[in-house]
Amino acid sequence: MTGRILRNLYVLRWVLLALAVIILVVFVLAQRQSVEVSYGQSPSSPVRVEEGAAGELGEVTVPSTQEMTTLVAADAVVRLPGAVARWNEQRVREAIGDADIRILVAPPGLDEAARERVREVDNAAVRVIGTQVSGGGLVATPDTLAGWRARFATGDVTDALIALIARLREVPAPAEVDDLRWRDPSEREVATVLADLRARGLHVGRGATLDGVPEQAVRAAFPDGAWFVALPAQPYGKPLPAYGPALTRLVPDQPIVVLYGGWIEYHGPAAAEFADLAAGSFYAQFGDRLSRYDYPQLNLLGVYLGKVTDVRYAGLFDRPLPYRPVDPLRVALPALPWIFTLCVAGFLVLSARSLRRSGVLGSPPRARHGADAARLAGLTSLAVEVSLLTDARSDPALTRGIGKLQAARQALDEGLPARHVWELLDEATTELDEAARVVGIASYRPANYLQGRLS
Repeated sequence: MTGRILRNLYVLRWVLLALAVIILVVFVLAQRQSVEVSYGQSPSSPVRVEEGAAGELGEVTVPSTQEMTTLVAADAVVRLPGAVARWNEQRVREAIGDADIRILVAPPGLDEAARERVREVDNAAVRVIGTQVSGGGLVATPDTLAGWRARFATGDVTDALIALIARLREVPAPAEVDDLRWRDPSEREVATVLADLRARGLHVGRGATLDGVPEQAVRAAFPDGAWFVALPAQPYGKPLPAYGPALTRLVPDQPIVVLYGGWIEYHGPAAAEFADLAAGSFYAQFGDRLSRYDYPQLNLLGVYLGKVTDVRYAGLFDRPLPYRPVDPLRVALPALPWIFTLCVAGFLVLSARSLRRSGVLGSPPRARHGADAARLAGLTSLAVEVSLLTDARSDPALTRGIGKLQAARQALDEGLPARHVWELLDEATTELDEAARVVGIASYRPANYLQGRLS
């Protein structure tokens, strides 16, 4: 029994060491995780902003700087092929007054070299690239959702032009005017859109570039699903069909996302709570970039859905957050150093005990060998004396004990490891103790017998 205990302790020692190593590796690798101080960690994907990485560069170009300078010298307003920006001409003329302010309008989707050629046209006081309005080292940017909506839904840059012109003339800018008008779509229009939405959750109008939806982003933003209506940028000055409110009246519990060119809006459940916040954060962050590039609607929609997901995970509206299973690593991480310390301490204690028994600690090897030889001699003498008293019940234990003693003697003679000798002597002790117990003579039990010999 003593031998089995020793073997178990030997195995336990190495198990503790292996467990300590595993815990150390896990703890070190876990240090790559960042600490999040937030209501929840949004799974939305990071946004790449490298030029040309998302199909935002169109197949457009502009003439040389000299050619554009000549065009601007001949005309106060020059529109290059592909230009999309529009404005209320009467309001802009009134803002210019009798000043000599010339406007150069370029298309969106130009690369950096083309944009630089446009900026070098010195006789153009105002330059419009896509829908980005700049001049005199300034950039006019909307600061309301109405301004962003007009810019990206119809290409309207009226208010931005007037504000920049007023700044260049050093006069007060007039109040902004929301010229965007809406109309109720006809029953036929609504029926056509609703049929597509019920069939596949997506309606793509003629001229829109959306050819599908980013499924993973949709699941993160709207776990119960959503419908999408994609329309091209709308003609400037004409009323926009208000599909969102019309569809919401028919299916009030259905989330609906509507795209008008580069403008995206949400209608449906909880729209009053987060629709404006999601749109505001999206266009405030990316509006300037969207103004000068020509992104496909699929790319715009993916980033917008990421913003919706961020808002949902922010926990701002006391609404249920998406379920996230408990991360056992994060729960257990604070306890790992303590478990590691206990495993190492257990390994060291068991190793010290093992070294002490082997003679590495405590008695020197020669003394340890002498102690084993003395113990072997005492047990051999005990076996001889007990053999005179054994019977059929005690003979098996005595025979096994003598066998272990013979094996221990051979191990000592051959200089085998001390641990092997201990185990054999421990097993012999167990067997001889069993034989003495059966015989019924307490003085022949190894503990008593060896103590008597030593005394």
